[in-house]
Amino acid sequence: MFQRLLVAIDDTERSDITLSFATAVAKQSGAVVHLFYVNEFAVGTGGMAIHTNEEAVALLTRAAEQLRAEGIRVTGSARRSSYRQVPQHIACAADEFAADAIVLGSRRRRRLVRLFSGRVRERTVRLTSLPVIMAPAPLDIPLGARLEAADLMSAADNRTRPISA
Repeated sequence: MFQRLLVAIDDTERSDITLSFATAVAKQSGAVVHLFYVNEFAVGTGGMAIHTNEEAVALLTRAAEQLRAEGIRVTGSARRSSYRQVPQHIACAADEFAADAIVLGSRRRRRLVRLFSGRVRERTVRLTSLPVIMAPAPLDIPLGARLEAADLMSAADNRTRPISA
């Protein structure tokens, strides 16, 4: 199905969900993955990025090692940009990599909330003709709780059940 995936990552712990999802898609389709990170300029700093180049490389390296451990062929790159230009950079990187699809995370809640906000996702979709695949949001499970298969089925059933008046 997909031979080349561009996976946009950020610096949150939820990025692991995106990487796990991208790993499953890549394994199933035998795709090569290109990891892409936008190092945003910190607001009010006159162009200073949130992370140093070394930190951005370390972020990409950790993500690449996670995929390589699963047998996925992976490359990566990063760019500096204002948050307003994130969708353009994602779409451009996908074109440069000749990607078949773009994988984005969902529901980011930390300081880089704008990176995967609905507006960025929506603008990325409008800027590319490629399929944009949203990794599922993580389940909120109380600390110490045990999740059973029946709980997952019930949650899925409740999400697909029509709303009645």
